[in-house]
Amino acid sequence: MKYYVVDAFAEHVFEGNPAGVCILDKWLPDNTMQNIAAENNLSETAFAVKEGEHYRLRWFTPAAEIELCGHATLATAFVLASFYEPDAEQFTFHTLGGILIVLKKGNLFEMDFPSRLPEPFKLTNDMIEALGVTPIETYLSRDLMFVLENEDQVRQLSPDFSKLKDLPDGLGVSITAEGETFDFVSRSFFPKLNVNEDPVCGSAHCNLIPFWAGRLGKNELVARQLSKRGGTLYCLLEGDRVKMSGTAVLYAEAELQIDGTGQKNM
Repeated sequence: MKYYVVDAFAEHVFEGNPAGVCILDKWLPDNTMQNIAAENNLSETAFAVKEGEHYRLRWFTPAAEIELCGHATLATAFVLASFYEPDAEQFTFHTLGGILIVLKKGNLFEMDFPSRLPEPFKLTNDMIEALGVTPIETYLSRDLMFVLENEDQVRQLSPDFSKLKDLPDGLGVSITAEGETFDFVSRSFFPKLNVNEDPVCGSAHCNLIPFWAGRLGKNELVARQLSKRGGTLYCLLEGDRVKMSGTAVLYAEAELQIDGTGQKNM
């Protein structure tokens, strides 16, 4: 089975967020896909099957299937455009998070995701202890979101991942601040999914884009994720949708030595 590793939101290898991508003729058993994702040990592995003119797309972390993932969607569109449908300019994906459309615009891939404005939430001592800093604002959507005072705080934060994992609210944790060079900066952590830090998290920007668009009074923004790898996202808020664009780079192409049962071929 063909397998690709793509650095999404990257201009060069070793930047952005690596995702595994498998384009399948038919679905594998769920436990097989989960085992592949765990074996890959990337933040997400995407699996896609063509259904008519569109694709059904699913994402697995090393621990569980999730309902929305930005960088692995970009990576899947990149693989399809590079190896399967080089003349296509649009890819439509049916997912647990709804219908997602990716447009190919030169070297950029533009993703259309639902906007999810986070709601104010009560800050607790457990949150402060887990972060190692006191945020100036706290919000909750799918993930907890903490606003910090400045870009340096976001860059230098060293949270206690075991304590983040024990927080009862939110699937993940995002920290953010207004940027110095970019409109806003962020980092994202998902220890509950066995991913301590997600290098560039597209789904977190479903919260971040509407928040910062309202805060900064502009609908077009350029964001930077300040993980060690780093990544840049070109963002647009349009009503109840957010658009994120970025580039991608192929890191690896391989053949997985498994059959449909998930057992190793001998």
